[in-house]
Amino acid sequence: MPSTSRDATTHWTGGLRDGTGHVTLDSSNSGQFEVTFPSRFESPDGKTSSEELIAAAHSACLAMNLSGVLGQEGLTADSIDVSAEVTLSVTADGPEISGIDLTLRAAVPGLDAARFAELASTAERTCPVSKALAATKITLDAALA
Repeated sequence: MPSTSRDATTHWTGGLRDGTGHVTLDSSNSGQFEVTFPSRFESPDGKTSSEELIAAAHSACLAMNLSGVLGQEGLTADSIDVSAEVTLSVTADGPEISGIDLTLRAAVPGLDAARFAELASTAERTCPVSKALAATKITLDAALA
């Protein structure tokens, strides 16, 4: 498979706490999303954040990667649901993403729980987004639906 790239652009005006920005998903041309300091550190109030966008990327990547791992075993899931919770913490060194909790549920005919756990772990470990975020503590709660 050839290399691909995707891009997004953010335009920000004003100061850190009182400014506003818009993230545009350029590659897909699928929208523009408002970002603010309060939406990142306080209440989302209908706006997104860097952490929510990372959660979206991680959940989508893991779902697709599990589908591929299952396919290598000759299996196809009836459904795969992944949620990702990205935690932003403030430390003495400033804000940092301190953890990502992944919850994965899948309906896979003909697969027992033990083998599913192995395949889910492989999918998480080989997920491109998981690899990119390897410096962050990532937990996986995987179970058959």
